[in-house]
Amino acid sequence: MPRFCIYLGSRDGNDPQFLETARELGRELARRGHVLVYGGARIGLMGALADAAMAEGGEVIGVMPDHLVEREQAHRGLTELIRVRNMHERKASMAAHADAFIVLPGGIGTLEEFFEAWTWHYLGLHDKPIGVLDSAGFYTPLLAFLDSTVEHGFLNARTRAELFDAAEPGELLDILEARLAEPA
Repeated sequence: MPRFCIYLGSRDGNDPQFLETARELGRELARRGHVLVYGGARIGLMGALADAAMAEGGEVIGVMPDHLVEREQAHRGLTELIRVRNMHERKASMAAHADAFIVLPGGIGTLEEFFEAWTWHYLGLHDKPIGVLDSAGFYTPLLAFLDSTVEHGFLNARTRAELFDAAEPGELLDILEARLAEPA
């Protein structure tokens, strides 16, 4: 069963589409038999994603540092909640448990996790596919900026092309599943 690490906000955001997309992704991951790996919170988009996956009978693994268990209101109903000592261990654990990565709307923590996973891919530390779920056009400006980094010579076109994006959960999962099925 492929494991998908999802980076996303612990807040709801101000567009109801963000919550609906998180729920739709959670349901779709479970329907396809994929394991969800995420930050372990029961609130915001994180909680909506986990709840939707579990409602469909999916396996959900949360990873949360001890100091954030209470602050982020750890989800107590997960298949497994892995407690780690700090944020560095959290990111390493989430990456170790993942076969692919998806980023949904979120704040600076979400962006930091996403860029670190993509950088690790660029440096050859893993070959796991990474996708951006552009819910309600949230990441459209960022994707355009990344295209401009290619145009300005700071990012090569191949690295940019290895970052997949789609507006709908099913479409992005199709892309990432195809990438996972490619021979190594």
